[in-house]
Amino acid sequence: MQIRSLDGDDEATVDLLLPGFRATMAAAAPADPPAPAALLARLLQRRWGTERLVLAAFDGERPLGFAKLGTDVRTDPAVAHGSLWVFPAERRRGAGRALLAAARDELRGTGHETLLLDAPESAGAAAFGAALGGRRSGANLRHRLDLRAWTAPAVTGRRAGLRLVRWTDACPDDLVESYARAWDRLDVAVNGQARPGGGGVRGVRLREAEAARSGNRQAAVAAVRAGDGEVVGYSTLFVRNSPMADTGETLVLPERRRQGIGLLLKTELIGWTAAEHPHLSALQAWNDERNAAVVALNRRIGFTVDQRWLTYRFDV
Repeated sequence: MQIRSLDGDDEATVDLLLPGFRATMAAAAPADPPAPAALLARLLQRRWGTERLVLAAFDGERPLGFAKLGTDVRTDPAVAHGSLWVFPAERRRGAGRALLAAARDELRGTGHETLLLDAPESAGAAAFGAALGGRRSGANLRHRLDLRAWTAPAVTGRRAGLRLVRWTDACPDDLVESYARAWDRLDVAVNGQARPGGGGVRGVRLREAEAARSGNRQAAVAAVRAGDGEVVGYSTLFVRNSPMADTGETLVLPERRRQGIGLLLKTELIGWTAAEHPHLSALQAWNDERNAAVVALNRRIGFTVDQRWLTYRFDV
């Protein structure tokens, strides 16, 4: 068995790992449509403000599994966070242990102290983590919305003095500075990834370009104050060549929370996107289970929880 470092931004890497990744996702979520290349490309690509490490285990030229690790170089450069996948047909051969050992070696060389790995909640994942020194440190819920049967909930948000602005792929030039100011205030990591805020307009444009490069189209709705054109909240999601789309980020500025604006934004975005992309049948959202407000919002919209993923903390 060999461990090799791969370029997560190379299409050849996606092509190489996609069959095993697709089989792994099918085993974890059999009700989901087949995982598309654009999903794997989005997971593997280097993001703005981060470093990315992709390690794969091989038997000859056949990949057995891979580890994808990212570090937020702006806020916590001592911590790497990612996931480790061993393909179903290749398990119980030591590939997971070999990948974790290689990841620790790489991270020690770059001064990292902590490795966080996400995995679906299962007895096997718990045993693997415990055997190799992992400690549970958090959990994320996978919410799923059936768009074919969805009826938008009644929205009572305060729309007085607000207008809703929609866009696909790139924020309009006349709104992007205000959008960047709001975006900079997003203060939570999204599904174990780097905190996306920061960088102003340049950061916004770089993130938009990342989505396009990986075959994902971003749809967004912003709530804009009518008087001065300032963005007070926004919601995004990502559409690709798949019946399932992913939610992105939803933010309402602290001074405008508890006014129904989050529900207004997400309901508008989902309804518009479903109408614009009739091939969609499902939407998934990942949320920290401790974020009670967002979990409650998603359930009010109609999402149901069908998976729980645990985060394991390893000393490097």
